Amino acid sequence: MASLKPYADDAASVQIGEMTLENGRDCVAVYGNLDLTRDRAGLAHARALKAVLEEIVRILEAEPHLPSRVPPPNAPKQVKNPFA
Repeated sequence: MASLKPYADDAASVQIGEMTLENGRDCVAVYGNLDLTRDRAGLAHARALKAVLEEIVRILEAEPHLPSRVPPPNAPKQVKNPFA
């Protein structure tokens, strides 16, 4: 499995099973499906997910001035009507 340094860039992603974790400087997007089966494959997936989540928590906890909330990554922006 490739590693992911959370919040380091806007391009990296890692896939665990059918789940994707996609990097961003203000947001790590998590989407897809991940079955944590009761076998070695499930254990490997669980460990990989845990490692990424632990790194995310470590980075967030180390942030001295963590805002209470950042705008959603795809928040609409209001622009002046060019036809008015």
